[in-house]
Amino acid sequence: MASKPPAGDPVQDAPQVAAPQHAAAGLPAIGHTLRMAQQQMGVRRSAQTLLKVNQKDGFDCPGCAWPEGDKRHTAEFCENGAKAVAEEATLRRVTPEFFAAHSLADLASRSGYWLGQQGRITRPMYLPEGADRYEPVSWERAFAIIAEELTALDSPDEALFYTSGRTSNEAAFLFQLFAREFGTNNLPDCSNMCHESSGSALTETIGIGKGSVSLEDLHQADLIIVAGQNPGTNHPRMLSALEKAKNAGAKIISVNPLPEAGMERFKNPQTPQGMLKGTALNDLFLQIRIGGDQALFRLLNKLILETEGAVDEEFVREHTHGYEEFAAAATAADWDETLAATGLRRAEIERALAMVLASRRTIVCWAMGLTQHKHAVVTIREVVNFLLLRGNIGRPGAGVCPVRGHSNVQGDRTMGIFERPSPAFLDALEKEFGFAPPRHHGFDVVRSIQALRDGEAKVFFAMGGNFVAATPDTEVTEAAMRRARLTVHVSTKLNRSHTVTGTRALILPTLGRTDKDIQAGGRQVVTVEDSMGMVHASRGNLTPASPHLLSEPAIVTRLARAVLGPSSTTPWEDFEKDYGTIRDRIARVVPGFEEFNARIARPGGFALPHAPRDERRFPTATGKANFTAAPVEFPEVPAGRLLLQTLRSHDQYNTTIYGLDDRYRGIKGGRRVVLVNPEDARELGLADGSYTDLVSEWKDGVERRAPGFRVTHYPTARGCAAAYYPETNVLIPLDSTADTSNTPASKSVVIRFERAE
Repeated sequence: MASKPPAGDPVQDAPQVAAPQHAAAGLPAIGHTLRMAQQQMGVRRSAQTLLKVNQKDGFDCPGCAWPEGDKRHTAEFCENGAKAVAEEATLRRVTPEFFAAHSLADLASRSGYWLGQQGRITRPMYLPEGADRYEPVSWERAFAIIAEELTALDSPDEALFYTSGRTSNEAAFLFQLFAREFGTNNLPDCSNMCHESSGSALTETIGIGKGSVSLEDLHQADLIIVAGQNPGTNHPRMLSALEKAKNAGAKIISVNPLPEAGMERFKNPQTPQGMLKGTALNDLFLQIRIGGDQALFRLLNKLILETEGAVDEEFVREHTHGYEEFAAAATAADWDETLAATGLRRAEIERALAMVLASRRTIVCWAMGLTQHKHAVVTIREVVNFLLLRGNIGRPGAGVCPVRGHSNVQGDRTMGIFERPSPAFLDALEKEFGFAPPRHHGFDVVRSIQALRDGEAKVFFAMGGNFVAATPDTEVTEAAMRRARLTVHVSTKLNRSHTVTGTRALILPTLGRTDKDIQAGGRQVVTVEDSMGMVHASRGNLTPASPHLLSEPAIVTRLARAVLGPSSTTPWEDFEKDYGTIRDRIARVVPGFEEFNARIARPGGFALPHAPRDERRFPTATGKANFTAAPVEFPEVPAGRLLLQTLRSHDQYNTTIYGLDDRYRGIKGGRRVVLVNPEDARELGLADGSYTDLVSEWKDGVERRAPGFRVTHYPTARGCAAAYYPETNVLIPLDSTADTSNTPASKSVVIRFERAE
């Protein structure tokens, strides 16, 4: 039997701290999974639901975007995937009576954990101007309110249409179609905050802003470098792929400021051997200083150039551009500067070089540890240089592997959720639908917040997500959101963003991945694209949490009809009745989706074309893969300060907080914890267990403070600290972003410590 949600917020004043663990998964993961599933769903519903996760005839996990192989396990999910499913398929409900009992001020005082634990929202809710709490509203009235505000704008560009990575391909295509028919390219999305740097770097260098490897490539690699990524918590099923590669003879290098249990040893819960002993994954752990990755790869490139026979000269000659300029920059790399930037020892880098030179097939995987710095884009370009030098793009077992963190964030971008669409995409949209979409660029996430702050935007509409908790500079962002005339959130559950509203606000409850989707045309399926460009169907199997929910495609189609009216010739009603008609249009607009409906009917779906991977063709401005050259950058930290990276706990998925523990790091019962190297702590006078305020420092001179953090001595890299987001998002200046991509620099925050009052 499922348990009731917590009545009050748990006290987090005194988290317990033990030694960090050195292995991930195993029996503890199974126990935690079963306990969470039982609490949210009960025993029978847990079995009914979990056995359909990531199955060919089931639904795609609403968690991370890691792909599935052709052969599936009966339990094709990880601990954190099970948590995501349990939270969505929960038996707990948030009814109109709940909102009547809790004022907006009351909800705003609650933690994100408490809000999320209350359950699924069952009816559309409306906050009228001047009201102190939400009240139920009909769908018809909700759409009329949105239409009233949107049509009253002086310009369509005063509206913002945000998309979360959970949104299906079909809903995302309709959402961008509506926004552009309305007249704006203001389509910020969660990719702006995570892998935008990857897309920017890869588009310039190899011609496509996606990874170039498949799951099979990982299994065939000789060397896998995992940089700035913690698979054990953020992409746990990746550990199985690394284990399979390791068993086939691959070597693995982990590059990270923190030791992570999952990379040390993986206890695979699918095998008896894995449960008992597990597999040591790391062959080499490079405990790099935060932001030192570009310097590391630049020096490795210099050393490769200096090694006779190490460069794949035929590949460089036939398939690349810009080699001479790159080689000149790489040759100038300096050992002393690199050691200072990385905090590594010379012997460690030389050992890494030996592993690189011994490998014919190398893959580099990365995540936010590389993408959320001022110099993120040039860092990823340097990774591409590293792979191009030895011909490691466009052959089996080799390539670039940016690991996406949300189940369809890559698919949403493929469907056109982008504030800077290509002319070719807009041309195809215009040809198919007969209207002229806007050609000027729209706002990304950071520019959207600035537009709200400055009064340039007046309506904010979010298709999923928890925008306020996901974004930087919390006080600035929340003040900006409160300046809006209307804020709208399409959601399954409560979150912080519902409590930070414009003059008026709406919550539109929607179906989740686990829910059956039945429309006038019968039972529907949606599709998603994983981190490696595989597209497949997703079919929910549960009765929806309430008869008053609408699917995301239905919400968009009804919104479009209310706003655009009879002047729109787009067949919105047909799209709502039968999602196959949406896919027919996608097939004619988006390259690679030809015969879309027929191809998703095949179990396992299909792979999208990828020119560099499939044919060693690079659709860049030069027609070749581009080497790049840029000055080496790394953060410089004043004396008495540390460099903070924000990160997730193991009981967390993005901004969703499942619990208050971080099992692998030894933290229990609280989240306001800052991890500090013991030697740094002693120099700064920070006793283990003491409490401190974190104060960030940036060039604007504004004081940004996160109060009341427990100091925890932890084996971080020297000069570095770590703490959980969203609690530390308040420390990240809105204008502190990556060059080119404009991604918030959440992994490069200079902080000082002040005694807690």
